[in-house]
Amino acid sequence: MDLTNKTLTEIRDEIASGKTTSLEVTKAVLADIEAENEKTGAYLEVFADHCLEKAAKIDQRIKAGEKCGALAGVPIAIKDNMTTLWGKTTCSSKILENFEAPYNATVVEKLLAEDAIIIGKVNLDEFAMGSSTENAGLGKTTNPWDSSRVPGGSSGGSAAAVSAGLCFGALGSDTGGSIRQPASFCGVVGVKPTYGRVSRYGLVAFGSSLDQIGPLARNTQDAALLMNIISGHDPKDSTSLSEEAAPNTDFTLYIDKPLEGLKIAVVPEFIDKASDSVSKAVQQAIDFYSSKGAEIREVKMPHSDYAVATYYIVATAEASANLARFDGVRYGYRSEKAENYLDVYTKSRDEGFGAEVKRRIMLGTYALSSGYYDAYYLKALKVRNLIRQDFKEIFKDCDCLLTPTSPSGAFKFGEKSDDPIQMYLEDIYTISANLAGVPGVSVPCGFDENNMPVGMQIITDTFQEAKMFQIARMFEKEHPYQNQIARKGKA
Repeated sequence: MDLTNKTLTEIRDEIASGKTTSLEVTKAVLADIEAENEKTGAYLEVFADHCLEKAAKIDQRIKAGEKCGALAGVPIAIKDNMTTLWGKTTCSSKILENFEAPYNATVVEKLLAEDAIIIGKVNLDEFAMGSSTENAGLGKTTNPWDSSRVPGGSSGGSAAAVSAGLCFGALGSDTGGSIRQPASFCGVVGVKPTYGRVSRYGLVAFGSSLDQIGPLARNTQDAALLMNIISGHDPKDSTSLSEEAAPNTDFTLYIDKPLEGLKIAVVPEFIDKASDSVSKAVQQAIDFYSSKGAEIREVKMPHSDYAVATYYIVATAEASANLARFDGVRYGYRSEKAENYLDVYTKSRDEGFGAEVKRRIMLGTYALSSGYYDAYYLKALKVRNLIRQDFKEIFKDCDCLLTPTSPSGAFKFGEKSDDPIQMYLEDIYTISANLAGVPGVSVPCGFDENNMPVGMQIITDTFQEAKMFQIARMFEKEHPYQNQIARKGKA
C-alpha cells in the first residue's frame, strides 16, 4: 500500500479511522523525502525527530478515543518564509541562513491546533522574489515532472513537494502569482485568498499590501480544507479582515455542488497571447464549462497592459522598506570585512542578499526617492485603483474570470534567468489579482507540447472563495489531472 500517493483528505480519514497510523504515514513521507529530495531539492530542512515524536502522540490520542483536529497526523510542508519555533527561517537567503525565529507564524499555530505534522520547510526564491526558484540562495529545486525544468516560483519548493508526493499539502505565499504559477508548472492546485483573509503574522514581508499566504494541494477538496484551517481574523495582523467583513466559511460545504446559471468572463487577448499549447488547454476548459450550461462572456480589462509595470513599482517600493531591517546589526548575517558601522550595514547587505533581491531593493528605493515618488509610486497607486475597477466591472455581471495561469508551461533552467523582463512577464496573468486583492486559484487543465502541466486560473470577487472552489471543482471532477503524481511515473 503506497500511503504517500493518497490525497490529504483520504489519508486524514484513514488515520482517523485507524486504517493506518500517523506514525506509518510520517515514516513513509520521511523515507520518500530522503530518497527524492537530493534530486528534487524541495526541502531546505526536515524535522524528522520532531515529526515522529508528534505522530506517535497523535496515534495514542486517537487510540484512546480522544477528539483530534481536522488534520490529525497529516504531514504538511511550510514555505521557508514563515516562522517556526523549531528549525530555521531562512527565506532561502544567506542573510538569514542561521536565523531561528522566536515565535510561530499564525498559520503554523492554526495547523498545529488541528494536529497537523509540520514535516519541514521548503525552498523558495530568495525572500519570495522570483518566478522560477532559480533565485534561491540556499539550494536548487527542480520540477518533479522534468528535472531540467524549473518548478516555478517563488513557492517552487511548496509546489514541487506536493507534486512529488513529499507531503500532503503545503503553504506558500503569493505576492504576484507565487502560489498559482508554480502550482501550474507542477500540476497541483494553488490558492491565493482574498487579501486579509489569512493572517500574515509570521510571514517575512516582501510586499505588505500584496502578500497573502495560501495552500497548495493535490486537488481542490484538499486546498479548501486547508483554507478552512488557516483563514480567519488575527488581532496580531493589522491587515487581517474582521469576522464581520470576512465571516468564517466552510469552503468544503458546497464544493461538489455544481453552480447553475454560471457566467464566466474571458479576455480573448489573454488566451491569444499565451503559447499555443496553453491557449488550447485553456480553451478546452472554457468549452467544457460551456457544455455544462455556463454562459461565456468576452470582456475587456482596459488597464491590464499596465499591471506588470504597476506591480514592479508597488512591490519593489514595499520590498525596499521591508528589507531595510536586515542590517547586519540586530540579527542575521554580518560581514567579517566591516571596519566601521557603515561597513557593517553596506557590506553585510551586499554579501548577504542575492542579485535579484538587490535589483528589487534598488528599483524600489529609486521609485520612492525624492523627485520620483510622484512620477512613479504615486502614479502606480492610481493605476492600481483602475485595475481594481476593471475587476469590479467584470464581477457586476459575471461569477468569475477565467484565464491561463501562466503564458507557458515550465521552462528550462537558465532559459529566462538572464532577462529579468522576460521573467517578470511570467506573472502577467496573476499579478492583477494581487493588485486588486481578489482571490484566485490555479487548477491543472492539461499539458503543453513538452508534456508539462498547464494550469488555468479562476478569479472571483473578494470573499467569494467558496464559489471559486465550486467552479474549479466542476472542471476537476471530470478532468482529474491531480491524480497523476509525478514521482510515481504516472505523468
